[in-house]
Amino acid sequence: MQIVGPEKVLITGGHEVGGVASFAEGLAQGFVALGIPSEIIPPSGILSHWHDLRDPKVLKILSTTAVYAAPFVRRAICMAHGIPRMNRRGGLRMLGILATWKLANVCSGTQLVSVSMYTAVHLEALFNLRSDGIILNPVKPVFLEAPEEPEQERRYITFAGRLDPCKNLHRLLPAVRDLLDGNSGLRVCIVGEGSEKAALMNAVEGDSRFEFRGYVDDLELRMWLRRTKVFVSGNETEGLGIAYLEALSQGCVVVMPASGGGLEVALEEIGNSVHLFPLSFDRTEVLSVLRRSLASHCDPIPMTAYSAAEVAKAYLRVDARFSLSGKFVEYKAELADRGLA
Repeated sequence: MQIVGPEKVLITGGHEVGGVASFAEGLAQGFVALGIPSEIIPPSGILSHWHDLRDPKVLKILSTTAVYAAPFVRRAICMAHGIPRMNRRGGLRMLGILATWKLANVCSGTQLVSVSMYTAVHLEALFNLRSDGIILNPVKPVFLEAPEEPEQERRYITFAGRLDPCKNLHRLLPAVRDLLDGNSGLRVCIVGEGSEKAALMNAVEGDSRFEFRGYVDDLELRMWLRRTKVFVSGNETEGLGIAYLEALSQGCVVVMPASGGGLEVALEEIGNSVHLFPLSFDRTEVLSVLRRSLASHCDPIPMTAYSAAEVAKAYLRVDARFSLSGKFVEYKAELADRGLA
């Protein structure tokens, strides 16, 4: 017999801003929309919720940095948000992340869920890690609201996210500047903070066409996206990309590398509202792709499958595999006994 539904959902976030934090906030909103109380806590505070960790009536959704608690939990879904990069994060950190995912595979109270098929395939092929489910990231409800104002002129090339080296924005800037030089009236909006911000600002010093906006709230980000013609990102190992979904929901054309889980966001839109540039980041080729994207038109694509409530339902379907005691292995044994496994 299975638990019908959790009495509460505990979700660990990531940084105070960024992809994992946005994931946690959107998912929490989805559970609340389904009438299930949810709470977001930092990964560092997970052990202070010992009673919830052991309570099989509470569903835990653990981000990568909180999966170290896997041996102690019952009824937990552990997240693989992307592939760890040794060249950016260091070998020890990568090994630590892989070790936590291995815990999620072998501990009886946990399942491992990947945010894209891209992530799941690489975890299995490279590290022999099993994904118990694949669930794409949610889009917060604020990005699914119909515009109240008339459509504004779209004259921005926009990037939004952490300004880290792995985003490769520095490799895209030369081609972006070439695009601006050939199209008067275009501007660039860079939303976010990070270790690369100073270097990026130095690279465009004196060019008033570039605007750095720092971190903004969801409403302000939505405003900028509604002024954006082309949204760009350069992370070739992106696990999925909530920013891609947010941009498409606001009618932006998205330009991304020809790799990563972001390709799964809207496969049918590639060549229309989604354009791919080569992994070489060749300046001439990237510029060619940017020009094509600038000539494209994008109506907001349907986002029902990515709504917070629908994604929360997908987590509940994975959660339904747990037994009453909050164990996944026991439930698999029950299926085997009944000839269903």
